Amino acid sequence: MTEDWLRAPAALPDADSAELAAAHQGRLTKPAGALGGLETLAVRLAGLQRRSQPAADRVWITVFAADHGVAAAGVSAFPQAVTAQMVANMAAGGAAISVLAQALGAELELVNLGTVAEVPAHPRVRDALIAPGTADFTQGPAMADAELAEALAAGADAVARAQAQGADLFIGGEMGIGNTTAATAVACALLDARPAELVGPGTGLDAAGVERKAAVIEQALALHAGRLADPAAALACVGGFEIAALTGAYVACAQRGLPVLVDGFISTAAALVAARLCAGAEAWLLLSHRSAEPGHAAMLAALGGPTLLDLGMRLGEGSGAATAVPLLRLACALHNEMATFAQAGVAAGR
Repeated sequence: MTEDWLRAPAALPDADSAELAAAHQGRLTKPAGALGGLETLAVRLAGLQRRSQPAADRVWITVFAADHGVAAAGVSAFPQAVTAQMVANMAAGGAAISVLAQALGAELELVNLGTVAEVPAHPRVRDALIAPGTADFTQGPAMADAELAEALAAGADAVARAQAQGADLFIGGEMGIGNTTAATAVACALLDARPAELVGPGTGLDAAGVERKAAVIEQALALHAGRLADPAAALACVGGFEIAALTGAYVACAQRGLPVLVDGFISTAAALVAARLCAGAEAWLLLSHRSAEPGHAAMLAALGGPTLLDLGMRLGEGSGAATAVPLLRLACALHNEMATFAQAGVAAGR
């Protein structure tokens, strides 16, 4: 149902570069392991970037935007018009991800995959229109197979642009009213979990709203039960254009050898799909932060890795991943710039 490229395996991290980096850590003027996870992070990044001195200077951020037909079921505290309005706000520099990208000196692009309201033209906005949002997945599949293929390809295209600009690191963000509902449905399908176990308030639903959201997801899972065993089919049935684009981006990053900082709840749902589609993709996915959304912990556990930050964030947009970039930069600076015992004339421990 999808293009063959999705099933190609991920590139392998370079064991020699990681080994050289680990040996270098052992020669730095500190007790072995004294910098804890910062050491581990630098060594892992060295292996992914195939160089003994890793870097996180050139960061590329793509935010994918799309609307969701399931929003008509009242699963969000905000109207769908907010999707296009927030894309315009991002382009103008007023959103959290815009401020973070500016502070980091990161490249920020916004990819409009299909919104109910029109997104004003802007140099930062790239149109890759598929449809004015997905279909209501309580009534049928969220997207046709051809639409899924377009969304996945839009993600891969963003990665190609990032690599063409020499990016050290890729961050995918999202904007779409209703997308925590879609992400929860995808996660339930992949983890064989009940909606009540993973559902959360999203943009700020009250208890009754969360209960309604769980019931909507339950209805959708029952409708599509026969197709949910395959991750790509699950994405088509209950996902969203922006979730599919993130999935395509993560697969492309893994195959092309570009490290990823995965954002929060919605992005992690896409990362789960990518890991199921592309053997070895998990190695390229650095999990940036633990979202305050209740279901995020189960998805993180399935991906098998700790997060870099736990700040109670739940905004999306790529904001949690962007917030973790300074930590990676500090890990690289310590690795690359600290003196060795020999350079400093300090006696090494036994």
